[in-house]
Amino acid sequence: MNKIKVIKTEKDYKEALAMVEELMNRAPEPGSEDADKLNLLATLVEDYESSIYPESLPDPIEAIKFRMEQAGLKPADLVPYIGTPGRVSEILSGKRQLTLDMVRAISAGLGIPSKVLIQKSSRNFKSQNWSTGLVRIMEQRGYFGKKTLKEYDASELINGFFAQFGNLQPSALYRKTSFRTTPRTDNKALFAWGLRVLQKAEKIKVPVKYKKGTVNFAFMQEVVRLSAKNKGPLLARDYLKKHGIKLVIEPHLPKTHLDGATLLASKDTPVVGLTIRHDRPDNFWFTLMHELAHVALHYDSSVESFYDEALQDKDGTKIDPKEKDADTLAEETILPKSKWETSAARTTPNQFSTEDLANELNIQTAVIAGMIQFKHQKFYYLNEMIHDESIKIRKYFPNEFKY
Repeated sequence: MNKIKVIKTEKDYKEALAMVEELMNRAPEPGSEDADKLNLLATLVEDYESSIYPESLPDPIEAIKFRMEQAGLKPADLVPYIGTPGRVSEILSGKRQLTLDMVRAISAGLGIPSKVLIQKSSRNFKSQNWSTGLVRIMEQRGYFGKKTLKEYDASELINGFFAQFGNLQPSALYRKTSFRTTPRTDNKALFAWGLRVLQKAEKIKVPVKYKKGTVNFAFMQEVVRLSAKNKGPLLARDYLKKHGIKLVIEPHLPKTHLDGATLLASKDTPVVGLTIRHDRPDNFWFTLMHELAHVALHYDSSVESFYDEALQDKDGTKIDPKEKDADTLAEETILPKSKWETSAARTTPNQFSTEDLANELNIQTAVIAGMIQFKHQKFYYLNEMIHDESIKIRKYFPNEFKY
């Protein structure tokens, strides 16, 4: 491992990310030397990202509309904060700017941070406050086709990208979306990533339309059993495609830390997006099962998109019950409770008991090893089985990780 140092360049940044991934793979015990190194590196990475990709705040009017949607409020409910029905209409349509008194009242009454409300609303989410650093990464990954920052400015590239999807505003995404994200998530980057997944999904041709009810417990078990086969991730992609489901691999953008997403806006062709942020089979297959669980459980719900950054509630924040249900189904699909309770791996988690359980379930050993780590909450168990270089996932999708 390289020496930890202040991050000053893109090279330093990439080296630090590699060290973070290496330490995370070791799953150090709290208070250990490796845990301290991981915390220090995470702080250095966050500081560098904040300087290169500065925080971009949502448009104040969109923030108000989003909060109204969350709380089930009507324009008339804003009169106590803004003054009159006519003035509320002017504010929401962008014809009038918020005054300082309105900002104070709305911030106190609706809980929207003042720093969001005091901005001048441009009502143009697409080109407002996008950092050049983020746009540059999007350019490198092909979001804008052959257009580059040498020929166009950032706003032109962003507007051209969004033009493919119509006149979208953030509320169009947020209104029917379940987010499991961190407080530091860059929503613009998250929004762009989701649209990039849809952009790539458009190029995938499926032989049939998706049939309601196709994805169920038995279907998911069939998919996860492909993990035991050679080129399992590619077989899973083809299997899903055969049943009208598009699997898209797209690396996460800075300040998203995203693992995957389920996009159900088109009922004919559900889309599952995965980032392979952690290049490990247990993470890949659990995330895939989690996203398929959303298709199985929430296909007919009012929610059209599920964005999943953290697979565990590590910071004490409340998790949407739909996410907990998806976790439960994913866990049961990979390692059924009945099998776990009678397995030797439950009392003696070692290489032999893990291999026996994996063979019984017909699932890749590394995937079961990851589940055993999770069940015991001992993330240093069986690490050699999980982090074997020969079973990493990204090698199956080389074009997606050329950057």
